[in-house]
Amino acid sequence: MQYRTLVMYMEIGCFVSCLSGWILICSTLPTEYWTFSEVGSVVLTTSNYYSNLWMDCISDSTGVSDCKYYPSLMALSVFLHVCRALAIVSVILGFWAGVLTFIGMKCTKIGGSEMANARVTFAASVTYLASGFSGLIVYSWWGNKVRSEFVDPNFRAQKFEIGAAVFIGWGGSSLVIAAASVMCYFSGREVFYKNGNKRQPRSYATVRSRSYVTARTRTYMLPGSSRPALTFSGSSRRPTPVPPLFSGQVSLSSQETRSSRTKQPRGRDSFV
Repeated sequence: MQYRTLVMYMEIGCFVSCLSGWILICSTLPTEYWTFSEVGSVVLTTSNYYSNLWMDCISDSTGVSDCKYYPSLMALSVFLHVCRALAIVSVILGFWAGVLTFIGMKCTKIGGSEMANARVTFAASVTYLASGFSGLIVYSWWGNKVRSEFVDPNFRAQKFEIGAAVFIGWGGSSLVIAAASVMCYFSGREVFYKNGNKRQPRSYATVRSRSYVTARTRTYMLPGSSRPALTFSGSSRRPTPVPPLFSGQVSLSSQETRSSRTKQPRGRDSFV
């Protein structure tokens, strides 16, 4: 199996996991059971109190339930405002991360080149990580507040327990973070590894010098020969005559030496 095919299947699996975790995070927002408390006032009647980010609810064993939204937005505590904001930010970031992942995956072929797809996938994985950590902060902070109030002996108000929505949110956030981390590793490795191996020239002068070295001509001279030499250029391999390196006349002493070397006495044995 090729590396590209392996990365493609990995991206599909991580995308499905992140999408599932994002759906779990979204499902906790309308759920009322972030906190719940059961109070038995009469033998035959039991009251259940539960609440979430938006409302307080009460129900009894007879099936009658009633929910009331928080009447004033400005009267809420800072804790509730921050939890609401982080929960909404987690949902929005998860949505845009899903769009980016769908564009940048190798199986969709929408992003363009391989490097562009890897960059889009890396951005989507970072966005998914931000979404998962935002949701994890909300559910962890909420659960810690409920736990601290429950174990505090000086807390005289009604004590609640951690609801099912917080556990679902923990699972969804952990799933998003785990899948996004794997996606971020593979896409980031593809982006930064390829960019690091590219050898780019440092300046314009370096490019000019390199092109000049490759395109310069090469001249070959035969030693002891007065014939024109052959030159080979970088663009074509056709030999072109060039003048000799020394254009002056040969001295008399060199001519005599050359003639003495060529003229040798011949004996009678050479004619046989």
